[in-house]
Amino acid sequence: MTSSTISDPAAGADQATPPRRKPRTNWREVGLAAALILPNLILLIVFTYRPLIENIRLSFFHWNISSTRRRFIGLDNYVEWFTASTTPTIVFNTVVFTVAAVAGSMIIGLALALLLDQKLLGRGAVRSLVFAPYVIAGAAIGVAFQFVFDPGFGLVQDLLGKIGLDSPNFYQVPGWALFMLTVTYIWKNVGYTFVIYLAALQGRRKDLDEAAEIDGTSRWRHLTRVVLPQLRPTTFFLSVTVLLSSFQVFDLINVMTQGGPLGTGTMTMIFQVYEETFNNSRAGYGAAIATIMFTVVLIITVIQVRVQDRQD
Repeated sequence: MTSSTISDPAAGADQATPPRRKPRTNWREVGLAAALILPNLILLIVFTYRPLIENIRLSFFHWNISSTRRRFIGLDNYVEWFTASTTPTIVFNTVVFTVAAVAGSMIIGLALALLLDQKLLGRGAVRSLVFAPYVIAGAAIGVAFQFVFDPGFGLVQDLLGKIGLDSPNFYQVPGWALFMLTVTYIWKNVGYTFVIYLAALQGRRKDLDEAAEIDGTSRWRHLTRVVLPQLRPTTFFLSVTVLLSSFQVFDLINVMTQGGPLGTGTMTMIFQVYEETFNNSRAGYGAAIATIMFTVVLIITVIQVRVQDRQD
């Protein structure tokens, strides 16, 4: 037998196995996906990412908003903000307002959702009343609550007077002014957290409730071990959205206190951006503050996402 007649098993196997074909691209699906995604992507680029990049670029300039000339100053705007004497007060106001607004909105919203998830008489009307403030303009609510907290003839003054107490001066004492803004914002925003929590409660697994009832689980244990774990994704979603919303509250501050009393009594970072950009005509400095705000919110959001991923 000659060597030419000896068959190579490996060569035969290679010849027997047909080459793999690359999956064909379905250009129709690609075109459909592009038609659905591209318009939204273009809108994001034009109205979100481009202004963001332009704001960051502007923060390195000294620019009077009424002038066409800009002067490059590097990091001077950032150095000025971090070394300004008013910055600690403004940061303190922002942190206190944001934390209190997020915690208050979510806790009260959850409590109302748990209550109105029960079979109660007239719960539909009450649900509407709870949600109604959320759809009212913030400026209108700010004007209305000025009369509620007025120390001379407001509702709070009247109620405290009936029990022999004097009303705090909400418009002259910084701490009380910040408290007034926080309560007003929570009253307006609690309808949002209430509706989201109520939808989550109505979509939870009923078989777990039935199993807990059969086991004779107490109400508190049922809430903490059965209900709240199922609301964890909803709580994470609300913590992010309410944080972003409360961090950017402007209308209530502008209508009720304009950042006062005593100049910075209720001034937050977002209101300082407006004050420096439009009232003081320092657009570059305002852009630097806005960039710092964006960085802080981005870091907090990334941390929240990481924590949620670890819990899952």
